[in-house]
Amino acid sequence: MEGIANYYQKGLELAEAGRHKEALECLQMYLGSSPNDGQATNDAGAILHCLGRSDEAIEYFRKARTLISDSAEVLWNLAEAYLAVGNAKHAVGLFDDMSHRGILNTDVLNRTANILLEQGDKANALETLLRSLQISPDQDLLKPMVDVIRNRRPKVAFFCGLTGDVKFLTDIYTYIEQRFQVRFIDSRDIKQIHDAMQWSDISWFEWCTDVVVEASKLPKVCKTIVRLHRFEAYCDWPAKVRWENIDTLITVGNTFVKDALLRQVPALEARTRLVVIPNGVNFQKYKYVARPRGKNIACIGYLNARKNPMFLLQCMQKLHYIDPQYKLFFAGVFQDAALEQYIRYMVKALDIADVVFFDGWQDDINGWLEDKHYIVSTSIGEGHPLGLLEGMACGLKPVIHRFPGADQLFPSEHLFNIAEQFCQQVSDDHYEPERYRRFVEERYSLERQLNSINKLFLRLEAELEACKMPVACGSPL
Repeated sequence: MEGIANYYQKGLELAEAGRHKEALECLQMYLGSSPNDGQATNDAGAILHCLGRSDEAIEYFRKARTLISDSAEVLWNLAEAYLAVGNAKHAVGLFDDMSHRGILNTDVLNRTANILLEQGDKANALETLLRSLQISPDQDLLKPMVDVIRNRRPKVAFFCGLTGDVKFLTDIYTYIEQRFQVRFIDSRDIKQIHDAMQWSDISWFEWCTDVVVEASKLPKVCKTIVRLHRFEAYCDWPAKVRWENIDTLITVGNTFVKDALLRQVPALEARTRLVVIPNGVNFQKYKYVARPRGKNIACIGYLNARKNPMFLLQCMQKLHYIDPQYKLFFAGVFQDAALEQYIRYMVKALDIADVVFFDGWQDDINGWLEDKHYIVSTSIGEGHPLGLLEGMACGLKPVIHRFPGADQLFPSEHLFNIAEQFCQQVSDDHYEPERYRRFVEERYSLERQLNSINKLFLRLEAELEACKMPVACGSPL
């Protein structure tokens, strides 16, 4: 065994001296008796790579990675070998791990992008260059390249079916704008909408409202995406849409929203492509605080009958009886004058006026949540409630009335049916801010949402190229 070990040492010395063929023979002799030595397997791969036999080296590096999975050296070597044989896509697949280990740099990213461009892969080349610019934004030479690639990709037009209500669209628009030519059309005029659709290769309609109904009746000139949130499924608009002219319908909600939609349009899934992409939380906007258990309860959102603030007051009255130190804070505005009158009246009637506060609309919801400890909802129906997820991202404990589909979105331990259960959950000693944040990070991150949307755009882009659909100006992509 000592003699076999000497082969390994001799091989390293030969490699250092540039005698790679002899070094490889020694390493292979050693690995014949010690096949699970990860470092030796990596070193043999490195020698093969130096000999220009990178295809063989890749197999050695892959095996070494299974034997010593935490090795930054192996990861780097594997990426270099992939690039040497022109397999840039496999190199891209390593970049997250490389970034996590702190070895990803602009040089390897830019070389990868060049290979991808030579292979005609505009999408992955652009993603790689954008990642390089994230690491080092001052690379002025890359910015014109990014613009050139973006201008060779499909044009995207965004429309909003609810004037001014773009709160769910902002992050998506910013993301797509970095990758495609985009326009935002803030108009309900059907001629302007049609002109923009003719300019575009892909049109995105936020909210499935009357704007979508009218647009679906126009001659088909582009790929079309419609995103439906929740309330539209309970209106009559979906039944009026010509779904054959819509390429993809995105829903963000649970199966109960989908069921309501299919009751209106039973054959919907045969008429268009239906995908589910949940909302995502932007963690840069919502600061996690490892807060101690406290007694301030937050409720976020418009105040209307669906949000069911009437029931929340009943819950609060019972909790106030148990412990008068708990306080309830609303962030939002009333959408119904009669409801507002009732709610304000009942706050006094239930003798909880000193612990219930209406703070109005909050532009800085993150700051408003800083001194809160619970995020509550008594809504009778939700698609994918961002307010709850944003509160959890800040470390607040969720307390959620069991609306239809709630158990598909949230752990059952945070759901309640009756006011007594609400009181039990709030007063329970279990309070784990880090776990609430982690739940959102693992399931509902903005990154996850945007990746899913990007895959949809890549699919549409591939379909456009496959059928060689002309762009609006008449030239091919």
